[in-house]
Amino acid sequence: MTRKSLRLSIPLRSNNEFNDPNDDNARNGNGGWLADWRTDVTAATFEFLGTCVFLMLSLGTAQSSAYLNTIYKPGSDGSNTSDFLYISAGFGFALLVAAWLFFRVTGALFNPNIATALVILGVIKPFRYILFVIAQLVGGICAAAIVQGLMPGELNVNTVPSPGINRAQALFIEMFVTSFLTLAVLMLAVEKHRSTPFAPVGVGMTLFICELWSIPLTGGSVNTARSFGPAVVTNFHNTHWIYWLGPTLGALLATAVYIFAKRSKYWTLTPDQDSVDHRKSPNDLPLAARSPTRADGNGAQLGQSSTTRGSDATAAGDPLSQAEKGRGQATGSGLASGVEHA
Repeated sequence: MTRKSLRLSIPLRSNNEFNDPNDDNARNGNGGWLADWRTDVTAATFEFLGTCVFLMLSLGTAQSSAYLNTIYKPGSDGSNTSDFLYISAGFGFALLVAAWLFFRVTGALFNPNIATALVILGVIKPFRYILFVIAQLVGGICAAAIVQGLMPGELNVNTVPSPGINRAQALFIEMFVTSFLTLAVLMLAVEKHRSTPFAPVGVGMTLFICELWSIPLTGGSVNTARSFGPAVVTNFHNTHWIYWLGPTLGALLATAVYIFAKRSKYWTLTPDQDSVDHRKSPNDLPLAARSPTRADGNGAQLGQSSTTRGSDATAAGDPLSQAEKGRGQATGSGLASGVEHA
């Protein structure tokens, strides 16, 4: 199947593409920025709700970890491996759950940086992009405010570079982890293949491993909205710009890799990777060749006799095999009699 352009078919399309097949403008995406503004506003509303769900679950997990440390580890600063694992798992599973709930509604971006990648690729229009970014940032603020209101103590989920991590290191760490997450979205969700319905699992796992790396070093943003919301509710640190520039650079890097993969026709490099047709499996492998036959105690050749016995046993114990055999005999008899009559 040829792929003609980078404009891909994903759930972010407007309803006009489905409702009016005779509308060439809607079908080709030439209706202008505001052609489907009502649909865009509705999608942005659900994107706001999805971002709230994702960040409430993830920020709530981080705040719970901080609260547990104040109770059970009064002298701890929450910087041990179990805390990092707990928070990383919370972020990964929060994205998995929220994305699976909303990915058929809005595409489940929840991230201004991923939205930036999609608007560059032409997957979403600029007006929807603007609405989505606003919805995601406001969703981050609401999620942080709800978590602060529901849980005791001060909100302790801001992202700042850890001691010993300079600003350049924090910037590039955020760039790389965001590029990994963005590339996962592009290859698993935007690209359509057999496992696309399970993209939330792969994307959630990607965020989990990215958080394992970045939380101890930068606080683990990987998402400008995730850093912006808590900063608005509490205060802005003088390194807050890192969590705007770093993830944006990461989205641009992932977009460049994705464009290169598309232009290289990556699906031709190792064809049939997502095929479930057993006939496309490798045949005549050297190490899988049948061993030479040898005679058993009764003088029979083991290779031949075991194969024959296996086939007979399978045919005897499998009603479907017997039915196929009977059908084949009946077909053969019919052909033979037809030849005789001819």
